Order: sequence, then C-alpha cells, then structure tokens
Amino acid sequence: MTNIVSRIVRPALVIFVLLSAITGIAYPLAVTGVAQAVFPQQAGGSLVMKDGKALGSSLIGQNFSDPRHFWGRPSATAPMPYNAAASGGANQGPTNPALADAVKARIEALRAADPGNSAPVPVDLVTTSASGLDPHISPAAARYQLERVAKARGLPKAHVEALLDHHTEAPLLGLLGEARVNVLALNLALDQGDRSRSPLR
Repeated sequence: MTNIVSRIVRPALVIFVLLSAITGIAYPLAVTGVAQAVFPQQAGGSLVMKDGKALGSSLIGQNFSDPRHFWGRPSATAPMPYNAAASGGANQGPTNPALADAVKARIEALRAADPGNSAPVPVDLVTTSASGLDPHISPAAARYQLERVAKARGLPKAHVEALLDHHTEAPLLGLLGEARVNVLALNLALDQGDRSRSPLR
C-alpha cells in the first residue's frame, strides 16, 4: 500500500500543486504584468479620468437622461441599467409582446423629449444590446438627437454636429464592424464648454 502511495498518489499531488502554481499564480501574474506594461489604459479598465476622478469607462455605457446629453442604448441589466456586475440582455424574441411594449414605450419617450423631431427612430435607441453595457450608438442614433441636444444647450447645431463628426469612430481598418459613437466621450466633449452645469464634472 505504501508503495502505491509513493508511486502514484505522491507524483499526482506534486503535479497538481505544480500546475496550480503555474496556471493559478505565475501565468495570471505574467499576463497582468505584460498587459500593464504594454496596454496600461486597457488593462486598467479603460477608465475616463477628469481631475483625478474616474467618470466611467469607455467600454461601459452610462444612464444619461439629461436632455443636454446624448443618450445611449437602453440597458436590460438588473437591478439597474448598465450594471457591469450583471451583464446581460432582455432575451426577448421579436414576437415577444413584452419587447414590442418596451420598444413602443421607448419611442414615445423619445418623441416626448423632442416633439418636433419626426425622423424615424434608429433601432439602437429603442432596443438593448446582448451585454446591456454597450457604450456606443450608431451615427444615425446620435444624429437623431442632434437637434434636441443643440437646443437644450443653446448651441448652434453646426457646432454640436462638428463634435459628433469628430467623435465618430470608423470601422476597424475601414472594414471590420460599423461606424460608432462613444456616448460618454461625446458628452464629455460637450461638457468642456459648459462645466458649471455639467453633472460629469
């Protein structure tokens, strides 16, 4: 019996401890160290900082509701929108009445916030993403809100449009993905000229 333990169990335990140390300690520390050295911004959560204070992450949406701000894509995370600890979508199919009701309510809210806007509502303003954390909207969704934001801020539409164009990200390498607008980055750019009234300051 002692020989069996010596020949089988002991080597198995040694291998288990060794692999645990490599994969559970050494490898994570090495990957984290390389990431911090090569991609410090991304490894730190892509945080957006202002005056030493973290305002959010460029990778996680925020719940903007002020009419002076561009609004992001709706979020279905619980117990609150854009909860990074509970990423997930509504999981409602296109024939689900709850989805139809939610979309209808969101369209009505957008129309109420901007009654003079008769343009078609872009789909990403009334549907949630699979993660519930999408920080981007389409350029069409941003342009739909352009008039409201400019009017609420008392700014020329051309000025807000120029900021929007500047913050529109092209597809990766011009081929992969779609053009998109980071809502937090755009709102922060708008607030640079309106610091006294900005909730992001």
